[in-house]
Amino acid sequence: MEVQPLGPYDPLAAPCYNQVVMGTFSVEIQIRAAGTAANSSVPVKCLVDTGAAFSQFPAGLLSSLGVRPDRKVPTVLADGTQGESSAGWAEVFYQDRHAFTLVLFGAETSLALLGAHALEGLGLAVDPVRKVLEPTRFPLA
Repeated sequence: MEVQPLGPYDPLAAPCYNQVVMGTFSVEIQIRAAGTAANSSVPVKCLVDTGAAFSQFPAGLLSSLGVRPDRKVPTVLADGTQGESSAGWAEVFYQDRHAFTLVLFGAETSLALLGAHALEGLGLAVDPVRKVLEPTRFPLA
């Protein structure tokens, strides 16, 4: 029996690309400036984005919460555009979980994104089929 080569792999042509691998969903979190009073958090609906290293929120929201930028982070947008974003520290809450995370100051029209740094800090993994966040264990090495 002769083996036929499959040809180059094209992940965009995979039947599950849009339904599972790149499926999107949103969750509601609570956010506040790091170290501020417990009653100062506000609810925010975020798009779960495991392709984003950091979470991003509109700059006006972060400023109103008292989050202060303390660094610039080099970024690459989905379209390949390179730039820099101001970043600062916030606390995020999801259900019974809590984490300090670096957040990016986005444009006022930008989506609120919950990125990998926050998800890992919260000890959560994405189940893309059921579109839920689940507690997980992370390897130490």
